[in-house]
Order: sequence, then C-alpha cells, then structure tokens
Amino acid sequence: MAGYLVEDTRKVTTHRLMEMKQQGKKIAMLTAYDFTMARIVDGAGVDVILVGDSASNVMAGNLTTLPITVDQMIYHAKSVVRGVQRALVVCDMPFGSYQVNATEGVQNAIRIMKEAHCDALKLEGGEEIIETVKRILAAGIPVCGHLGLTPQSINKFGTYAVRAREEAEAEKLVHDAHLLSDAGCFAIVLEKIPAALTERVCREVDTPIIGIGGGPADGQVLVLHDMLGMNKGFSPKFLRRYADLNAVMTDAIGQYVTDVKSGDFPNEEEKY
Repeated sequence: MAGYLVEDTRKVTTHRLMEMKQQGKKIAMLTAYDFTMARIVDGAGVDVILVGDSASNVMAGNLTTLPITVDQMIYHAKSVVRGVQRALVVCDMPFGSYQVNATEGVQNAIRIMKEAHCDALKLEGGEEIIETVKRILAAGIPVCGHLGLTPQSINKFGTYAVRAREEAEAEKLVHDAHLLSDAGCFAIVLEKIPAALTERVCREVDTPIIGIGGGPADGQVLVLHDMLGMNKGFSPKFLRRYADLNAVMTDAIGQYVTDVKSGDFPNEEEKY
C-alpha cells in the first residue's frame, strides 16, 4: 500500500515518530471517525490518525466536545481501526473520563485500549493531570499530550481565542510540556498558541510536537471535515481547505434528486 510521498509502508509506531523528529521529517496527522474515511486517510499516507472527541461536533452536531462519552469514542475508534493498515491510531479520552482521579482514568484508558484496539490515547492538560498520565503510561499505554487551547476546558476559558499570549500562561505551557515529555508522552499537540512559543517548545523538548493553529512544528493536525471543506461554518485563520466537498456533495446529491424525480434514474442500463 503506497500513499502519496510515502515509500515506507511499515506500520507507524510511537518509536518511529520520535525517529521522524530526530531526522527532521515532518509528521502528518488528521482526524477520522469511521471506517470508510479512515481507509481513505490511511491510503493517502497520513502518519497518525486521531479519533478526536471532535466527533462530538462534526459527527453528532454538538456545540462542544464535552457531551461525547467513552462508549461513543470506543465505537468511533473501533470503526477507524478496522480501516487502517499503516497509520498510528490515537483515540481521545473524552471529558470526564480521566479528570476525576488517576484510578478512574487508568480504568477508562485500559477499557478504551482493550475494546477499540487503537494504538494510543490523547489527554488534555499538563500538571493538573500528570499523575494520571504517569499511571496510564505505567500501564503500558502510550499517551499523547495536548496543551494550549484545550477544548474540553472551553467553559473555563469562555472563548476559543489564541492561548498563552501572556507570559505567565506561556511559561506554564512550557513547564507542562516538559512535564509531559519527562513523563514519557510520545507526542504533544499544541493548539492555537503563538508560533514563537511552539518553536520554543519544539526546541526545548525531545518529544515530537504536533501543531494546530500554532505555526510550524514537528508535525501538523487538522480536523478532516474542516480541511475537506465539508464544514462550511468553521473558518479559523490556521485552516487550509484542500477541497470544497460541501459543494461537490451538494451538486451530486442535487443531481440524483433531479434524476429520480424526472424518471431518468434508473435508465435501461441500470436495471436487471
């Protein structure tokens, strides 16, 4: 299976992501939430597929990521894993599944890994959850960190504006990145922070840094439905649209409706 610009068809592992950082090779990461889309994303050569809790927004229509449950995340992750051969599959631990205490966090982490068969988990936060991160890592589960704009804390922030512009928050983010790296996280997502801060973290920690709205980093991640132009209501500065599938799909479905109503579909060649 050869993707675009991908000659190495071996299964991507957390160890290989570290190798990619050390060799200066960029890491391409995208979300996926179902079998069909995951198979396409994997076949195109993406290194890491994130089964994001953004499924709460793009799949379920919720305003935030908060409502999605562990059961729902397992369902999406299982569907994605079945469609993937090469990419590393990372599943978000949803809001409430690891914030209560470390014991509950480990129990939920083990359950997700056992039932979804994904490769790793992602958790939002730094010092506040570091003991839970360490416990999950001690259980043999790879962990990806997430700092900066952490959508599960949107009610605390009150806004989706850029984070860590002020020195105190920036210094805490750097401190948290060191904590996550020293604990053994295989990657850290930095969301919607100043590019200079992302550059500093990339320089200071050995762990691969994945940016989203944070400028250049060791890799980048976007939400699939956003970069394909399926979600027209979301247009942040950092988003590059690679297609306008909203228009393509609307035209195709509209043509189908027209053909059915006119009697043109099915025609003589399309019946038995």
